[in-house]
Amino acid sequence: MKARLIDWPTFISALILLLAVSIPLIIFPEAGAQVVNEANKFMTGNFGILYLLLGLLAFVFLIFVAFSKNGQIKLGNREEKKEFGTFSWAAMLFAAGIGSSILYWGMIEWAYYYQGPPFGLTPESKEAISWASTYGIFHWGPIAWAIYTLPALPIAYFYYVRKKPVLKISEAVRPVLGNLVDTPLGVVIDVLFMFGLMGGAGTTLALGTPMIAEGIHDLTGIPVTLGLKAVIMLICTAIFAISSYSGLSRGIKVLSDVNLWLAIFILAFIFILGPTVFISETTFTSIGLILDNFFSMATWLEPFRNMGAFTETKFPESWTVFYWAWWVVYAPFVGLFVARISRGRTIKEMILGTMIYGTIGSLLFFGIMGNFGLYLQLSGAFDVIGFMNEFGAPAAIIAILHQLPMSSIIVGIFTVLAIVFLATTFDSSSYILASVVQKTVQSEPLKWNRLFWAFTLCLLPLVLMFIGDLEVLQTASIVAGFPVIFIMFLLAWSFLKASNNDIRASKDYQSPTIHINRKEILEKQKKEK
Repeated sequence: MKARLIDWPTFISALILLLAVSIPLIIFPEAGAQVVNEANKFMTGNFGILYLLLGLLAFVFLIFVAFSKNGQIKLGNREEKKEFGTFSWAAMLFAAGIGSSILYWGMIEWAYYYQGPPFGLTPESKEAISWASTYGIFHWGPIAWAIYTLPALPIAYFYYVRKKPVLKISEAVRPVLGNLVDTPLGVVIDVLFMFGLMGGAGTTLALGTPMIAEGIHDLTGIPVTLGLKAVIMLICTAIFAISSYSGLSRGIKVLSDVNLWLAIFILAFIFILGPTVFISETTFTSIGLILDNFFSMATWLEPFRNMGAFTETKFPESWTVFYWAWWVVYAPFVGLFVARISRGRTIKEMILGTMIYGTIGSLLFFGIMGNFGLYLQLSGAFDVIGFMNEFGAPAAIIAILHQLPMSSIIVGIFTVLAIVFLATTFDSSSYILASVVQKTVQSEPLKWNRLFWAFTLCLLPLVLMFIGDLEVLQTASIVAGFPVIFIMFLLAWSFLKASNNDIRASKDYQSPTIHINRKEILEKQKKEK
């Protein structure tokens, strides 16, 4: 009976696509890398405007929905209580959406902007300093979380309001595509999402594993080798497999809570014992810069790059377009996960909570960790950029932590935090992948299904790491995620179409919190016919 719950066409198609991409990369790594990189350059160079347009429209659309009648709709029955408290809810959505990547980029991203600033500014100039501490916050800020939140709207609506026991991207676009969802087109939509997620997970592993390896090397003296990185991957896999197997309440919730408390501790430690005034003032100034230049930053594409009088920086393609493409790849997964944990909340609470808590969390990491590193550079206490250019970013991150009091303890906590952050992202990913390949998800996906996708998530990055091509997987996922742009527009359209129809048919549309009784609506429609 349990085997009948599996959507085998989607399950098998996702595996076939994964193997079809990974096997040629393993057999012909150099040729495969070249093809994927050329495809990535073509996508970001020619269609960057689509990514930036999607990000801006998603942000405006969600603000509109949050304060409209649609935002008052409750996800669940009239008396439904919130399944998770605000702290655990915020911890889970932040851990799922960010992962250990924020520890990596939060600490070191400013160094790249300082050396290669936007808007054609002079590297390492006074102007470059301000933008170096600002652009990371922007890239991980409201637009990123808006892209994440958009898919959550139709998915949560169909799951909790229309009582469809299916967590699928294809099901969420049914109001627009109709019965086409039941054809191979529906499978294609779900498989593209799954492949993008597996590739995006490879990106997270690509950044997290070397950083964790450097932390372990610093604490134990064990040299950083492929063997050490493989062991780290397997340990992380075991952790998130156990967490995913345990389910939402016992596994993922507990791990996310632990993750958040560790993060709060290390951020507070750096803020209090580091250059508190510099961190506060620089972060506050960065917020002002973003507010003053938000739309300029969100739409800058360097249109004069091919004209001789202008210097091409490739900053938009290398950073903003790439980040937006990365968020798009992850968006359906995070949307599915946010939808799953938001029972009992209104649409408005889900939108504003995700965007606000997510942005504040990212702001704290970049503001505290990033500006601590920037302070070391500007004060001359430690040459972060020189060290990074010589030994690499992961080693530089650990070296920055060594400028703190009780540095060995802090490095240990940071390394554990990176492992837990990695695990919280992957247990959420495996949970959602298992949900997508099931025909129904009444409570939670089958345990063996969750375990299968937990180990599948690790397998491809592990193989590609040994041939040195994790970056190729990252780039491939961005290319594969291109069709998701159009799926995102379908998701927004589907939500508005379904929710507007139900609001018009509901007796409860004037309430502060709208409860839509689908049973009453369907009975009313039958009588009218």
